[in-house]
Amino acid sequence: MMNLEKAAPAARKPPHPFAYTLLIVPFGASGGFVSVALAFLATRVGLTVQQGALLGAAAIFPNVWKFFWSPVGDITLSRKRWYFISCLACALGTFATATVPLGPKTLNLMLAIILLTSVAGTFLAFAVEGIIASVTPPADRGSVSGWYQAGNLGGSGLGGGLGLTLLEYTKTPWLVGAILGSLTLMCALALNLVPEVPSEKGQGTVWKSVKHVGSDVWKSLRAREGTLGAVLCFVPVATGAAGGVLVQAEVAAKWGAGDHEVALVQGFLTGIVSMIGCLAGGWVCQRLSGRVSYAVFGAMMACVTAAMAFSPMTPTMYVLYNVVYAFVTGLSYAAFSALVFDAIGHEGHAATKYNGFASLSNTPIWYMGLLLAWAQTRWGAKGMLLLETALGVAGIALFALASLALGARKSARDAT
Repeated sequence: MMNLEKAAPAARKPPHPFAYTLLIVPFGASGGFVSVALAFLATRVGLTVQQGALLGAAAIFPNVWKFFWSPVGDITLSRKRWYFISCLACALGTFATATVPLGPKTLNLMLAIILLTSVAGTFLAFAVEGIIASVTPPADRGSVSGWYQAGNLGGSGLGGGLGLTLLEYTKTPWLVGAILGSLTLMCALALNLVPEVPSEKGQGTVWKSVKHVGSDVWKSLRAREGTLGAVLCFVPVATGAAGGVLVQAEVAAKWGAGDHEVALVQGFLTGIVSMIGCLAGGWVCQRLSGRVSYAVFGAMMACVTAAMAFSPMTPTMYVLYNVVYAFVTGLSYAAFSALVFDAIGHEGHAATKYNGFASLSNTPIWYMGLLLAWAQTRWGAKGMLLLETALGVAGIALFALASLALGARKSARDAT
């Protein structure tokens, strides 16, 4: 039986990082079911490409604003208690999204369910991130970031690929929901592999506690590493947002790809490949800083989308480029976590500080998903890919300018 009681500080030893891979799977799987399975079916059931993109945007939207409620995850229940509660809510939400028929008449209801499930997922992530930040030695942050994001992206592939396959072949929505919900709950067993991390000590009233947390976050953002990390999170670099448009049936068909190819490359195959990318990215971040790695991987992603735009539109090219895109996305997600864990440090309010950066990073993922869907409708699939390339290059240029400006400011301050 899972131990949900507080552990003594002496027991808080770092576990093998594979535990974090298992724990974060429900977060990725619930979003993957929406962004892959439901997004693919959207145009088949009478929704437009842009309405299909709304499904993914609804799943991402709470992650843009989660910073504002992340202090609750720091100053209330222990990390394990929050995990168990939110994991149960994610399981119920996944069951509901699988069971409610998708169509124009149910779109608003489906968006509401997706939003609520995504909010529950943010608390699950708060719990896992709080444990990681509290027990991981600085030298291991790059590697742990890779394992953590492997569970996130691997879970997305599992939820999307398995969900789409089950919906296509069982034709029994409630059974699909029951299977996915049960797999979600099973991930909570991994709580036995990690130490308990109690809630942060409050500062009097809830309002005073929130102010104290805010002050701590502001200190992290003011530091040079924190500022550069925030800039890199906000610009449209390495978002992976094109995947949410490429998965839709109407768009995939432009390459001659059908449900088999989509389930393969946006589900099982890319889930495995993105996990490998995460682990490789963690290895690179052990040798380069997370910030430098993130910028390099962002440039790689811009090259991939440009190459896909100029390549023949065949099923083989669709599979190939989606796999490469998934690998680079894995690299980028690992680098993101590494740069954030470096910026927030080891002490205090881990969930809030991590999610201050995460909220920034989810902003371009959210608006890029909608922007690329609009671009696909207006300019076609190749125009969409070239737009992502151009914005990625512009984002890296902005980051380079910010880095130079902050470096010059630091040099001037050191000289006085």
